[in-house]
Amino acid sequence: MIQVGIIGGAGYTAGELIRLLIHHKKVNLNFVFSTSNAGNTISSIHQDLIGELDMKFTNAVNTKVDVLFLCLGHGNSTAFLEMNQFSEATKIIDLSNDFRLEKDKIFDGKNFVYGLPELNKEAIKEANYIANPGCFASAIQLALLPLASRNLLQNDVHINAVTGATGAGTSLSKTTHFTWRDNNFSYYKPFTHQHLGEINQSIKQLQSSFSSEVNFMPNRGNFSRGIFVTAYTNFEGTLEEAKTIYNNFYKDAAFTFVSDEVIHLKQVVNTNKCIVHLHKHENKLLISSAIDNLLKGASGQAIQNMNLMLGFAEKEGLNLKGTYF
Repeated sequence: MIQVGIIGGAGYTAGELIRLLIHHKKVNLNFVFSTSNAGNTISSIHQDLIGELDMKFTNAVNTKVDVLFLCLGHGNSTAFLEMNQFSEATKIIDLSNDFRLEKDKIFDGKNFVYGLPELNKEAIKEANYIANPGCFASAIQLALLPLASRNLLQNDVHINAVTGATGAGTSLSKTTHFTWRDNNFSYYKPFTHQHLGEINQSIKQLQSSFSSEVNFMPNRGNFSRGIFVTAYTNFEGTLEEAKTIYNNFYKDAAFTFVSDEVIHLKQVVNTNKCIVHLHKHENKLLISSAIDNLLKGASGQAIQNMNLMLGFAEKEGLNLKGTYF
């Protein structure tokens, strides 16, 4: 059995990782590290695990685990790895944004591969260190990369995307309280969201000549989980030509699917799927995509990456049932 550890065990993404890992047939959850909850039972924080897990959080680290997941706040993974030396055999999957950009990918001799399987599957299989993509970045890239692969992003791209409340993490702020979020809607970080860096980087990986603007408007929705993206740009081909491009790009993808029907969020919540839909209006192509921000946008994709790194079946531990009703 593969021995797995989690650093930063009290947040939403860690809770999803734990829930998935304890049912993964090829791994054993060795420890869950949390300084603020050390000694407390994990199920006292992640209450859906009552009756499924008797472990407690710990403030001790096993430096010889086979796989380490970092579920720390942005900027904290670097500090943690500076203070803690793990075995050279330990594979690390970081869920923060510390190592996603090309300028940050090498740290202390560790070369972090950007972990979007639909883009970098073969590199992920050979990697020891993975920078797991951001949630908005995952949904938006999966909407745009097929066009980039054919050098077809020749104009500005306009994106509206809505995320659920879990995207803000467990820390409370004015915009995460129920009384503010319920029956409400707002934008934030217009045109400046931190995920734009990795989105542009991946586009240019496939289309090096890309020089147009990616205009991204992130929004807060009054639901708990999920991301829904609508993006549009100029496209001179037909709708059928666009569908062929997307279906070919995702023909070997384990979790990304192109739908002929208009999509909605309930199709993906509590799954590791991304579903994409295309609509043509005059000279514009509208691409919509939907994911669960905590799964395909974080913990599910992290386990998908682990499976690829270890040579397991890509869907191992990820055959999840959604909550359509």
